Amino acid sequence: MNPPKYFFAQNIKFLRERKRKTQQELADELFMTRVKLHALESGRTAAPQPEDYFKFSDYFRLSIDTLMRIDISKLGELKLRDLQAGNDVYLAGSNLRILAITVDKANKENVEYVPVKAKAGYRDGHANPEYIAALPKFSFPNLPSGTFRMFPTSGDSMLPLPEGADVLCQFAEDWTAIKAGTLCIVILKGEQDFVFKKVTVNAEKRSLLLESLNPQYKPYEVEIKEVLEIWKYHSYQSKAIPEPVADVQHISHTLSEVLKRLSKIEEKVEK
Repeated sequence: MNPPKYFFAQNIKFLRERKRKTQQELADELFMTRVKLHALESGRTAAPQPEDYFKFSDYFRLSIDTLMRIDISKLGELKLRDLQAGNDVYLAGSNLRILAITVDKANKENVEYVPVKAKAGYRDGHANPEYIAALPKFSFPNLPSGTFRMFPTSGDSMLPLPEGADVLCQFAEDWTAIKAGTLCIVILKGEQDFVFKKVTVNAEKRSLLLESLNPQYKPYEVEIKEVLEIWKYHSYQSKAIPEPVADVQHISHTLSEVLKRLSKIEEKVEK
């Protein structure tokens, strides 16, 4: 068994540089000498005192466990701000895990793309930083704050989305906040493929109701414990040209417009 790896030294150096503090400035604020801070950052202090851990934990608003066990430089700015805002998984005692992500040179989160050939391995590799780091990645303009990932579609259960479309989704950290009928990519323990469904959370039964956009597929329920990840639908990319508007749809639209005009005429007559 490999010995556990700790990140305390590199984390406090990363966090100090992120705040653009010199060693002397931070040492003064923490009431310690610059020499001691330098030793802590370089890992030359074999056994830091308990009060040292508490000082850095309080100053950076991160739990000691996070400072020790998580490589903070890999989290990305949005995730780090979220932790410091009080959503630290260790401070909160939550079972939520830290999502494996990648960042660019500016420390901005990438959008990772899961190609078809990597779909089968995503279930096992979704929490592995090395697996995620090996995925193709790119930046996407005008996205709201959050973590995004792109998944390929396959099969007719995802209709009316065209076959082979790529679905861009936002990571859902709090499943209880998902509105009923929200379109999502759901990663399940027992499924090799992604499931693209309308999701309704039943908190009392601790289950999800999954409904397909294709009416040929019946809704079904899964226990929350069987869910690995949920990604809320944002948009999709496709090379396919949209199907022409069907005659029935055209008639329906025309009838709707006629009814609106009649309604306006009636209002004028009544006046």
